[in-house]
Amino acid sequence: MTPRSRSYFNLALCVLLWASIPFASKKILSDLNSLQMLFYSAVFSAFALGALVVGQGKVSSLARYSLRDYAHLSCLGFLGAFLYYVLLYGAFANTSAAEGFVLAYTWPILVSLLAAPLLGQKLTPVRLVAIAISFFGVVMIVTRGRMLAFQMENLAGNLLALCGALVFALFSILGKRASYDLTTAAFVYFCSALISSLAVNALGGGLPLPSISIWGWLLYNGLFVNGVSYLFWFRALEHGDTFVVSNLLYLTPVLSLLLVKVFLNEPVHTSAVTGLVLIIAGILLQSWPKLVALARFRSQAN
Repeated sequence: MTPRSRSYFNLALCVLLWASIPFASKKILSDLNSLQMLFYSAVFSAFALGALVVGQGKVSSLARYSLRDYAHLSCLGFLGAFLYYVLLYGAFANTSAAEGFVLAYTWPILVSLLAAPLLGQKLTPVRLVAIAISFFGVVMIVTRGRMLAFQMENLAGNLLALCGALVFALFSILGKRASYDLTTAAFVYFCSALISSLAVNALGGGLPLPSISIWGWLLYNGLFVNGVSYLFWFRALEHGDTFVVSNLLYLTPVLSLLLVKVFLNEPVHTSAVTGLVLIIAGILLQSWPKLVALARFRSQAN
């Protein structure tokens, strides 16, 4: 298997695991609330990523980090591994799995909006049109296609999903400035999430013991979806073209709609599919100049 083939194989595993987030979350949320779910999942995630750090011989990297580095990583972890999942799991508890997950995948568009004030990047006409297309897709999902009637269903859950997307976009931009090893950084992120969720649950009255039927889903969500999946993602980036791999990641919500229909038997509304198509169209439109440049580069190389 060539390095590029290994990249796409790892990406496929990553997409499959991340696409299962909605139905795995729904199973767990039938027994726990979003904060309790996050704590138990973070235990397994931190363990999996810690084992990955040890297995890759990167423990010495952790020893070289200063207190300032750990403070920086902990703040990023609070955003991307704690607050984001609190909002995402809260969205799943208050709206359909399909709508919540699709809306959460609007974060690339929000990255473009935040990149203007935070990174000094210009909002070009193409980007503005792309943002408008994706925004129309969001409105389509939130209103269930009844935009003129203004009858918004599951508004609380949809707003939580959009807030989660905003938090993850902010995490992505701030994390872009950091220059830490990806594996060790992810380990610290989930340790931060574990500590934060433990503190919040302690203040909220403690942690109930999950039922036996939920432990398997917690193990799957924490160990594989939020843990081992990062290994697949890092390996996909290591051996593949970062731009191509990142764009193929948007197959995740498409596959997720199918999994939600099969495993949860939830109705997938036409408005959710239409909105997803518009959101992805907006994201790809932003990427169009890079796609053209990449195609030209490869044609010249051949």
